[in-house]
Amino acid sequence: MLKHLNQKQVISWALYDWANSAYATVIIAGFFPVFFKQYWSAGVDNSTSTFYLGLSNSVASLVIVLLAPLLGAIADQASARKGFLLFFAALGMVMCGSLYFVQSGQWPLAVLLYIVASIGFMGSNIFYDALITVVANHDNMDRVSALGFSLGYLGGGILFLVNVLMVLYPESFGMANPSEAVRVAFIMVAVWWAVFSLPLWFFVKEKKEGKRKSIRLSVIDGFKQLTGTFHHIRQLRVVFLFLLAYWLYIDGVDTIIRMAVDYGMALGFSSDDLMVALLITQFVGFPAALVFGKLGETWGTKKSILLAIFIYMGVTGWAYFIDQVQEFYVLAIVIGLVQGGVQSLSRSFYARLIPVDKAAEFFGFYNMLGKFAAVIGPVMMGWISMITGDPRLSILSLIILFLSGAVLLYFVNEQEGVRQAGLLND
Repeated sequence: MLKHLNQKQVISWALYDWANSAYATVIIAGFFPVFFKQYWSAGVDNSTSTFYLGLSNSVASLVIVLLAPLLGAIADQASARKGFLLFFAALGMVMCGSLYFVQSGQWPLAVLLYIVASIGFMGSNIFYDALITVVANHDNMDRVSALGFSLGYLGGGILFLVNVLMVLYPESFGMANPSEAVRVAFIMVAVWWAVFSLPLWFFVKEKKEGKRKSIRLSVIDGFKQLTGTFHHIRQLRVVFLFLLAYWLYIDGVDTIIRMAVDYGMALGFSSDDLMVALLITQFVGFPAALVFGKLGETWGTKKSILLAIFIYMGVTGWAYFIDQVQEFYVLAIVIGLVQGGVQSLSRSFYARLIPVDKAAEFFGFYNMLGKFAAVIGPVMMGWISMITGDPRLSILSLIILFLSGAVLLYFVNEQEGVRQAGLLND
């Protein structure tokens, strides 16, 4: 599968997804929404706590929206994508571990630590995504990108399974109660994230472009490059159109990831049932992401992304009507089949459309739009739920985002985009 590539570099790069997906799965999608409602914001009504949760996700995303393009440009200038990745990852690890010390009722402190940890998580992903151009070539990007996401599902799922068992049977793990088990899980995620980041640090070799610049000069040149990027994106019409499409449909994807557990709790499902559903998504997502990588190579990357988007539209419409936890499990299976596919193929599709020597800068814009979507989606769901008192209405708004993104993506011409990127590289 990885012939003609440096397999050690590819696997080391992909293992970072195994590392940081523990935070995405255990914290963002799993325990933080539940613990926030039941422990840190105990006594606050459901609709209000949903609004606070959505707002905290949006604030973290907004910070990345503002910083991502500039950080990417600076990293390109300094040939320091790995260094920036490890800085933001370390920030996320420390803040995640610090959640262990937050006591019941201290929801403002929990929100603050969560926001900073999420900034670290999302910031590191800018440079992780950009490093795909270092470890993969044009013909292998779909499979390499899918390998990262599949290992992320597997790694995050394994740790999440252990943590769920800790919560369900705390005495078997030497803990007093489920609350202590959740708090210990925050520490375990930080350690897991740190340990499995080491292969990328040691074995992924980032090419140095000429003499290494100082940070001060890199910042100055980064600002200049950022200005040039706006001009380049206007020139690269295909990139511009894809970014608009991605901004819309990934809004729906990211919002479902962040708010699904909260939505299930609002419908009256137990937190234990929701944790099982999330585990189902993780373990279905592992092989499904690999399958989508192969599908992208054989059937076409854009067609495969469109397929995933239309499945998401069906899932969103169905979610409005569910009233049995068994239906939630089926939804978890369907989401697991397409979630990794739409994310991994979007990353590899975009990587083909951009100049290789400006990868971090262009991926800064990619992540900026993705996170700007996550600014709108969670707050929109929280706001609609709060003013109507009906969480089912909030989920339907996502169909508009998926449909709009699919229409724009349909008009993206990959061959023309590759040609334009090649001219800019030259």
